Amino acid sequence: MGYPFLGVFLTMLWFFLFAIWVCTLFVVIADVFQSRDLSGWAKAGWLACVIVLPLLGVLLYAAFRGEGMSERSAEASRRRDVLYQGFRPSAVQSRAVADELAKLAHLRDQGELTEEEFQREKSRVLT
Repeated sequence: MGYPFLGVFLTMLWFFLFAIWVCTLFVVIADVFQSRDLSGWAKAGWLACVIVLPLLGVLLYAAFRGEGMSERSAEASRRRDVLYQGFRPSAVQSRAVADELAKLAHLRDQGELTEEEFQREKSRVLT
């Protein structure tokens, strides 16, 4: 009857090791393309090395360029954050603030808010 539990365990081990290796391969390929200090030919060379000899290519890349991978990843994250700053919904927020101020003014004009309540709520909305 063999060892079915051991067989399942080894199959799962190999599957997860393969999944980790594929993730590492994608990280290395992404780092090759994100790297600004490599020329086009150097990027093509590393990519060919990773495609032709995948395990050796990934290990060589990690050995030669691994220490800068975290800095390049952090720099890419900072660039994305800077780009995201330009797309913040400030126009939508200012419209919401203007609408809320208009509602407060309408309530004050109807007499449902006193002047000091209006000023307090206005300062709350504007901060």
